[in-house]
Amino acid sequence: MECEKVVHIIDLHCSEPAQWINLIQTLKKRHGGPPHLKITGIHEKKEVLDQMSFHLTTEAGNLDFPLQFNPIVSKLEDVDFENLPVKTGDAVAITSALQLHSLLATDDEMVGKISPAGPSSINLQRAGQMGQRTFAEWLERDMINAYILSPDSALSPLFIGASPKMGIFLNAMRKLKPKLLVITEQESNLNGCNLMERIDRALYFYTSLFDCLDSTVTRTSVERLKLESMLLGEQIKNIITCEGVDRKERHEKVEKWIRRLEMAGFEKVPLSYNGRIEATSLLQRYSHKYKFKEENDCLLICWSDRPLFSVSAWSFRR
Repeated sequence: MECEKVVHIIDLHCSEPAQWINLIQTLKKRHGGPPHLKITGIHEKKEVLDQMSFHLTTEAGNLDFPLQFNPIVSKLEDVDFENLPVKTGDAVAITSALQLHSLLATDDEMVGKISPAGPSSINLQRAGQMGQRTFAEWLERDMINAYILSPDSALSPLFIGASPKMGIFLNAMRKLKPKLLVITEQESNLNGCNLMERIDRALYFYTSLFDCLDSTVTRTSVERLKLESMLLGEQIKNIITCEGVDRKERHEKVEKWIRRLEMAGFEKVPLSYNGRIEATSLLQRYSHKYKFKEENDCLLICWSDRPLFSVSAWSFRR
């Protein structure tokens, strides 16, 4: 991207102006002058995009920087990539922070077609309407089905193929021929069909996340209270109480994302060494328990030795 005249960033969840303001300031100092920067911001709330537009255009105006901001009000699954304002000659970069896993929600439907009696066809609300069958019996059957339809078995959703929404979405992104696709996802395996496994794995993941919060933010912080109630609390509730298309929090580990993206026609791009150094320096200002690990040419952001998030960089395969 260093020598490109027009850089077009597509932000799949455009809600945080700080990173793009930092990019504008960095590109302003580029040798030979800054490129024309286009940012297409996607979010389902218009007011969020209005705030993004205000902050970014204000910064660009102050620096006399060539910026074009394109707001797109849309849910992630409804994004029409063919009608995005991408022009011939644009060097396209796409960023997705903690978004793509929600497109796996249709995987249960695929498993249900193979095994209608599987756990994915039963949710917690129905569990209370099963007559004499106790909740414990339901959990026992759920565990048996989980063994038969485990993520490593031949009948697992990943073996069958990506969910229809995921496959269509990745194919649409690839048609834009992005020079760079950066994906950040939670590093946890919560896309299985077994309720008990989901509870156990969610407990492991969120215990580490809350321990991280305890070490970096006071419990009385208003921002932390909002984060816990409006984001993390809702995630946990969705993982435990929802099934089928309603269960959006379907985190998967990086090795599955690698397989999925390679099958969709993407190839990995090495992460910037300078970027890793800057990220390490930034996080360790808050706590030295933050660590980075490299795995399969991807970066794992860890709290102590527990991976919390994965970051991977991709380009379309020519």
